[in-house]
Amino acid sequence: MSHADSLLALVVAMGAVTYLPRMLPLVFLPGRAWPPAVERFFRFLPYAALGALIVPGVFTATGHPASATVGALAAAALAWRRAHLLLVVAAGIAGALAVDLVMR
Repeated sequence: MSHADSLLALVVAMGAVTYLPRMLPLVFLPGRAWPPAVERFFRFLPYAALGALIVPGVFTATGHPASATVGALAAAALAWRRAHLLLVVAAGIAGALAVDLVMR
């Protein structure tokens, strides 16, 4: 099998693995009413997955955990107050940078 064929097979397999878990419930469980607890679980699942992807990167992005923590707390505080996204990002960067500069 050539390199191009292997790459094509890999892309097709990855597509199937991604598509099947999304398609199967729609095909086999159409219009099913879920208990409220299950619906609530599914409603929060995307946020939990996004957090699981982002949080490790936040705490490894800087050279020191203290600067990452201050940046994350600054961003979280403004996000909690529903500040504009650019302000949240800028505050996180500024907080991490300030602590990083002080620690040098």
